[in-house]
Amino acid sequence: MDMPLTIQEAAAALRAGTTTSMELTRALLDKIEALNSTLGAYITVTPEAALGEAAAADALFAKGIDHGPLQGIPYAAKDIIATSTAPTTANGTVLDPMWGEGYDATVIEKMRGAGGVLLGKTVLNEFAIGQPDAEKPFPMPQNPWDLPRTAAGSSSGTGIAVSSGLALGGLGTDTGGSTRGPSSVNGATGMKQTYGRVSKYGCVPLGYSLDGINPMARSAYDCAMILNVIAGYDPRDPTTVDEPVPDYTAKLTGDVKGIKIGVATKYFFDQPTLDPETKTAILAAVKALEGMGAIVSEVEVPYAGEAKDANSIIMWGEAFAYHRPDLASKYGEYGRFTSEVLGRGALFSAGDIVQAQRFRSYFRAQMAKLFESVDVIVTPTSIGPAGLRSEMSPEKQVASPGFTGQWNLAGLPAMALPVGFSSNTLPLSMQLIGAAFNEATVFQVGDAYQRGTDFHLRTPTHAQMGVAV
Repeated sequence: MDMPLTIQEAAAALRAGTTTSMELTRALLDKIEALNSTLGAYITVTPEAALGEAAAADALFAKGIDHGPLQGIPYAAKDIIATSTAPTTANGTVLDPMWGEGYDATVIEKMRGAGGVLLGKTVLNEFAIGQPDAEKPFPMPQNPWDLPRTAAGSSSGTGIAVSSGLALGGLGTDTGGSTRGPSSVNGATGMKQTYGRVSKYGCVPLGYSLDGINPMARSAYDCAMILNVIAGYDPRDPTTVDEPVPDYTAKLTGDVKGIKIGVATKYFFDQPTLDPETKTAILAAVKALEGMGAIVSEVEVPYAGEAKDANSIIMWGEAFAYHRPDLASKYGEYGRFTSEVLGRGALFSAGDIVQAQRFRSYFRAQMAKLFESVDVIVTPTSIGPAGLRSEMSPEKQVASPGFTGQWNLAGLPAMALPVGFSSNTLPLSMQLIGAAFNEATVFQVGDAYQRGTDFHLRTPTHAQMGVAV
């Protein structure tokens, strides 16, 4: 069968009767079996449970029961989220094997309630903070566009699965860019929504005050459909906000007339290390949106570099607080990159953390003021296309400019989406940032852009994925 590329397309096919959830699920399971050993997207695949959920979805369709556009849609979940049908490892050996045993995280409950079909659990950077370590007993994530290059992190497996067609969509998490980074380098779309919009109950924490569980898929429209399902207040997560959840697809008509887009030149586009092809592709995308009727202006994000650093300090401090007992007793069981990064949290004083939090309040206020004059801000998602894994290091990551952590610090919605390809055929990505709880406008701008382009629909070739035809 010809596999639909998007959730939107698959949902239409299911309702037209031109395919079934069983057919979609079997096709994806076959593809996972063929490619996962090379790409390293999944830690655990659950074919029996997935086929059972697919059969249940088809039975509902046969009875005329429709729970919404995710019914019968096969998806993947980052292996840091509890699922009753598979263990949770956080891509490490330190986590108690019984963690998450026998229950679903709230987001999985909601996906099951909507009729979604869970294919399995995807690879991540250990505890969402380390880098891939070949000495550990987990698949090594490979970029499907060029295997020696990074798939980024920490939601690397979900990014790989979406871009290479091993899932129609999936769930990632994001504390400083962990949904948007993998979306950027793998050619997917990923939305970090407003902090508190989605419950984190049943997710291993990294940074308590920064974490979010997020949709990843091919398109902004697909991500909006997933967020429609997983968003909402949850009394089991005290950080969720009791705020009405709109239909995020309602404004996805392709119309952006009058929407005010701010291009954040200072810090973001004037970085000397910013890849020229990335800059050109993003500015071309902005020009295209302007041609559709959006109003474009230049804006300045105040203290953007300091905001990136404050996010890192808070993240390291909160991660160290969570891992401190295990670091004391099981330090050698962590991957070599993970223990190094977690150990940074011990280097900051209480005063450092307090000052970072004070700055956070100031930065949030400044961003709220900025969003009085624009609806969406545009920045690069990353400094350039995927780099070689052999050139990665925690030190290099700290020293590099960062374009994503600022929005975790402020708790704002931010989406990464493809805007083209480099001269060596690697995906390039743009980031759209909105005001708090204004995901709808971010989706509106991203969807309008994707209606006129096909970058998000392109897939890596068999040769790029190391598969013999």
